[in-house]
Amino acid sequence: MRKISDDLWETDPEYPMPGLSTHAYLWQAPSGNVLFYNTTHEHELDRMAELGGVARHYLSHQDEIAPSLRAIKQRFGSTLHVSAAEADLVRETATVDEAFERRHAVADGLEVIPTPGHTPGSACFVVRSPGGTTYLFTGDSIFRSAEGRWTAGYIEGMSHRDTLTASLTDIASLTPDVVISSAFAGDSGVTELGDRAWSDCVAEALRQLTPEPSTG
Repeated sequence: MRKISDDLWETDPEYPMPGLSTHAYLWQAPSGNVLFYNTTHEHELDRMAELGGVARHYLSHQDEIAPSLRAIKQRFGSTLHVSAAEADLVRETATVDEAFERRHAVADGLEVIPTPGHTPGSACFVVRSPGGTTYLFTGDSIFRSAEGRWTAGYIEGMSHRDTLTASLTDIASLTPDVVISSAFAGDSGVTELGDRAWSDCVAEALRQLTPEPSTG
């Protein structure tokens, strides 16, 4: 695992399709480590154990379902948290401990925000770290392209354009320092915003969701 910051670790990459990479992220929260997304690398579980294990595991959407969900629960006794909209899909593979439906705050500065649109059960997670950094985990709802542009996670035939637009508009008011997507097409899924406003990043992605005007 690669250390991203004092309390955040990134797993080795996985390549679900050509040109696309994914990672999972372990946040060392005060009351127990939290794993975001999922990893199928068995060797990463040993490193997680060295870092204190996993207390809670949050999925951002159904693409993260894999048999490793069971392995993580069995190894660490962690609880699994997923959107209610996709909980039945997850239950085919692993026991779900929480199926959330609404935006809500959790212990240690973690906030769960359902953001349907990329898939029906997509969700984002805000972590207000005790160290002062605010992380935003966006799953596949929004990410940077290989060219560095912020991109909405809209897939024709799978995603719902209007729902994704509403979800991205909702999270545009957040003020993260670091944004972490699940899948990405560039060099990294971790972006430090610096002086750029998150609302500008979301606006860039939303412009891609606006249908081109008809010329006919």
